[in-house]
Amino acid sequence: MSKKRVEGLILKKYSGFYYVQDDHQNIYECKLRGKLKSLVLSGDRVVILPLEDGKGILEEVLPRHNELYRPRIANVNTVLIVMSSARPSPSLTLLDRLLFFSYYNQLIPYIILNKCDLQADPKSVLIQDYYPKAGIKLINTSAIMGTGIEILKEAIKGKIAVLAGPSGVGKSSLLNTLFAETQAKTQEVSRKIGRGKHTTRHVELHPLDSGGWVADTPGFSVLDMPKIKSPELTKSFPDFAPYSANCRFRNCLHFKENDCEVKRVVEQGIIAQFRYQNYLSMLEEIMANERCYK
Repeated sequence: MSKKRVEGLILKKYSGFYYVQDDHQNIYECKLRGKLKSLVLSGDRVVILPLEDGKGILEEVLPRHNELYRPRIANVNTVLIVMSSARPSPSLTLLDRLLFFSYYNQLIPYIILNKCDLQADPKSVLIQDYYPKAGIKLINTSAIMGTGIEILKEAIKGKIAVLAGPSGVGKSSLLNTLFAETQAKTQEVSRKIGRGKHTTRHVELHPLDSGGWVADTPGFSVLDMPKIKSPELTKSFPDFAPYSANCRFRNCLHFKENDCEVKRVVEQGIIAQFRYQNYLSMLEEIMANERCYK
């Protein structure tokens, strides 16, 4: 009697094998069906034919909702932007670039302000003060104290989340804390899929027992501006949207134009000055690229 094909999620590729988790949390070590020519990425939903001893044949890649190219990963819907409350001081420039990247790719961003057990750096105070009021989700965490971990798990539940941020902010400690309660299971999964043996060229999804997956994504924090036109930038700054409609010009860049409502609310402190300056820096980069493309 032939076995029934099942759907699953690609967790990782390693040494020519694809590690697939089905809807019952089983992990299969799969080889590609010979005729399958599709590029297979971590995050892909696939159809496999289970074999004996946890082996399988990967037969079909299902349509993707999206695909990120740096790093290469499929079907992401959430970005966890990890900054440190202190040591190191958070980079507001990098934070805004990562937020832009999230909105540009139609992903839901969360600012994860880690090490909240430490005395807050002045820049982390600015983050706390501005972004939640601007409608951007923020979670305070401490991997050491366990603060905010349950809130973070709830945010990830049922989603594929990428973990991003500079070195030293505690991304690895957060991952370890997220998996601490299910360590026996994750150790079993780790042995199965070779966790810890991959190089930084690989993208691996870590399944949470409470639901959802987290990808530690090497290279995610090195972001070049995409080839977009200048007026498109403001679409990825949702906190500008309530005021852009009141600008004199329909495609206002909020740069050198007169009667710009966004510039007015920056002067009033409603939009933070640092946020606006980071916007201008990205805008000038896009305008420079536009000149190069001509």
